[in-house]
Parts: sequence; structure tokens; C-alpha cells
Amino acid sequence: MSEWWQGFLDDFTLNFIDGNRWKFLVSGLGVTLEVTFLSLLVGIFMGTIVAIIRATYDKQYQEMRPGFGKSLFGIINGIAKVYLTVIRGTPVVVQLLIMYYIVFASSNNKVLIAVLAFGINSGAYVGEIVRAGIMSIDEGQTEAGRSLGFNFVQTMWYIVIPQALKNVLPALANEFITLLKETSVSGYVALQDLTKAGDIIRGRTYSAFMPLIAVALIYLVMVMFFSMLVGKLEGRLRNSDH
Repeated sequence: MSEWWQGFLDDFTLNFIDGNRWKFLVSGLGVTLEVTFLSLLVGIFMGTIVAIIRATYDKQYQEMRPGFGKSLFGIINGIAKVYLTVIRGTPVVVQLLIMYYIVFASSNNKVLIAVLAFGINSGAYVGEIVRAGIMSIDEGQTEAGRSLGFNFVQTMWYIVIPQALKNVLPALANEFITLLKETSVSGYVALQDLTKAGDIIRGRTYSAFMPLIAVALIYLVMVMFFSMLVGKLEGRLRNSDH
């Protein structure tokens, strides 16, 4: 038992203490959280716009007057549908590589590229989440907005969207957790995130077990922590409905 413990300590010292290699994990964790938070903001922004376009099309397109405006809106809705189909139908790692090697081939800002790639990917999923929230709002809410003198855009902005976001808030929080794990492929573009940090340590010590298990445990702790916060959020939202 003492030999096993001594071996464990030696392996721990080799991977994390010698050369202050633990700093790779700390800096990598910071990059992972930065990319995740910023990507979620981009995703919510893009997803909300796409959701409004899709929901407005479903609710209002048939009632719109024929003409240029209706045709233009149909084209915009078509573009939104193509965006959703392409982004949701292709792997995020492929999208990341396309952004890095093709779209932003001349840029060295790996964090920005990762944020845009993951944000655009997240936006497709957020868009469907928010659209479902908008469509779940009772039609009477829209009629109430019209009775107050609001036009369709004002009714959506002041009445429908706030209620829809409240309904889908737990789903958006879960999207953040999913996004947190998806960013682990950032190493494909040489971004030194948490997973890449563990790989760097492994490459220097030729010891795979300790750095990879450490990375897995850090992800597990973060996911458990944010899942707990999501659970509390859902509980508060349920209580506020009573």
C-alpha cells in the first residue's frame, strides 16, 4: 500500500508540481470558461434573432399582404432554415476547423475564432429552444398586446419574448453545460484550453493517466456545479409560477 501511495505521489509530483505544470490546467480552465461564456452570449444573440424570424413566419406569414415585403421575409426565413439545417447537421469540430483554416485563415486570434465557431453552432440550438418558447405562449397574450395598441414587433418584444425566455431559461442553462463540454475540441486549432493543457502535460511527462484524469475530474466538477445551479433555477421558476 505504501509503495502504491509513493508511486501516486511521484506521478502527481511529476505531472503537476515539477515545472509548475499545474499552471497549464489553471490557464486552460480560464480559456475554456472564457470561450464558453462568450460563445453562449453569441449563441443567445443569434438564436433569439433566428427564433423571432422563424416564429414570426409561422404566426404571421399567411396573414401578410402579398408584395415585396412578404417575398423578402420568405427569403429571410429560408436563410434561417438553411442556417439551422447546416449547423445542426454538421459536427462542431468540422465547423471549428472551417472557421480556423478557411474563413479566418489570416487571423491568429484563436479565442475569437473559437468563440465565433461555438457561438454560431450554439445559436442554431438556442434558436430552436427560444422558438419553441415563443410558440408555447398563448395566442391571447398577442391579442392582449394588440388591444394595448402595440404593433406585432412591440408585442413580441415587450410581452411574448420576456415570457418565452423565462420558460426556456432552464433549457438555455443546459445549453451552457453542453457548450462547456463541446469546447473541449478547441485543441484542434491549437487553442490552449483545459483539454489541450492536459495534453501538453502528457506530452512533457509521457504519463497519460494523471493529466487526463485531472482534466476529466475538473470537467465533472464544473458540470455538477452548473447542474446544481440549473436545478435551483428551475425550482425558483416553479415557485414563482405559484
